[in-house]
Amino acid sequence: MTRTPPRTEGVAWAIAGLAGLAVLAGLVWMPRAVYGPWLAACAAWLGWPLGSMALILAHALTGGRWGDILRPALRAGVATLPLGLPALAVLLAGAGDLYPWLHAGGTAHAANRFYLNPSFALLRIALYAGVWAVLAMACLRGGRLARIAPAGLILLALTFSFASIDLTESLDPHFNSSAYGLIAAAGAGLLALAMLLVLLAGSADGAATRDLARLLLGLTVLWAYLDFMQFLIIWQSNLPVEAAWYGRRLHGGWGAVAVGIVLLHFLLPFVLLMLAPLQVRRPVVLGAAALLVTMEVARNLWLVLPERASVSVMLTLASLLLFAGAGAALCLRTMQREAAHA
Repeated sequence: MTRTPPRTEGVAWAIAGLAGLAVLAGLVWMPRAVYGPWLAACAAWLGWPLGSMALILAHALTGGRWGDILRPALRAGVATLPLGLPALAVLLAGAGDLYPWLHAGGTAHAANRFYLNPSFALLRIALYAGVWAVLAMACLRGGRLARIAPAGLILLALTFSFASIDLTESLDPHFNSSAYGLIAAAGAGLLALAMLLVLLAGSADGAATRDLARLLLGLTVLWAYLDFMQFLIIWQSNLPVEAAWYGRRLHGGWGAVAVGIVLLHFLLPFVLLMLAPLQVRRPVVLGAAALLVTMEVARNLWLVLPERASVSVMLTLASLLLFAGAGAALCLRTMQREAAHA
């Protein structure tokens, strides 16, 4: 693997710093405009380190050339997990504005009020953080991961599924979907693998590129299947609360975003990755991976922002750039360290 010039890491930190100043200014002068975009950016980023953990643990069980190729970038993805601390601090500050169920009477008539209450929510947050920290340390240390991989994957799947429900689904406390956590988990794995392909664009030969393209295709189909089944079941049921959740996301500008997600998050990558002659072409696979990363971020914006009365484009962009810049800087530093010890 080629080493990344230190200047690149410096640029990433500079972007993160400027974006952070914009977010801080927003928190001072118009905090309510920050919390929605921040949550969307946080939900999008979270799939990277946790998806990387899942891939590391899965490779520990199955083996294969793909994991050996991706290991440095996988470890670098896991190394971005400390970003969760400032992310959580801002989310806790804005929780009262984001989640109506935190207020007295917010879930008085909801069937799930036993789950959506402040005390239980804090307990779950502490549990998620503890499990993820332990698994991250195990993945970064390496060793005999096969021993803990089965339990680790189960814990990671459960905690991430419930965390996605707590972060984004509970924005509407009356919306219910048994597939929501599965969709989020599939999206996290897809995002992590696509990010790895972008990071290792020039490191894989033709055969390895084909293997990685097929893995990416499989995760794309899995995510699309789960997401479509959720939509189909809700459309058939036609319950007012669940239909309203989709209604806010299928009308106006958000409806155009939904069409874009269908076309660019599934159909176009599916075609590019399905055709065998294209699976060995690095520019095509890299382009499909970059497109999937972009659309997974767009999908998290689509999940969160329609719940807000108004959206600040500037603060949305600043939140995304802060996570992207800081995540890239931490990732590049870890990859440099991996290359130095290789």
